[in-house]
Amino acid sequence: MADPLAINPTVVAVIAAMAIATYLTKAGGLWLLTRIGVSDRVEAALEVLPGAIVVAVLGPELASGGPPEWLAGSVVAVVAWRTGNIFLALVTGVGAVIAFRAVL
Repeated sequence: MADPLAINPTVVAVIAAMAIATYLTKAGGLWLLTRIGVSDRVEAALEVLPGAIVVAVLGPELASGGPPEWLAGSVVAVVAWRTGNIFLALVTGVGAVIAFRAVL
């Protein structure tokens, strides 16, 4: 039986690479935007882009998961809603999924 707390190195590498790509994309975009003017609508769209990327990456995992992943997803949603901090929500979610997998 597989260890429920085992971390797949490939998954960790993919998440790290996507985080780096997201950072570089946003930093490059912000650098570019300091040199040109943008509308309020474009600025608002750029502000929500990191959250959309996180949902696109983690959504399929949540959809194919079971009760531990669904409960952790609920924890993430509550933390993100209450704090407005996506990073804190993700860190809390990782801890929650580990805890729920150990208990359930």
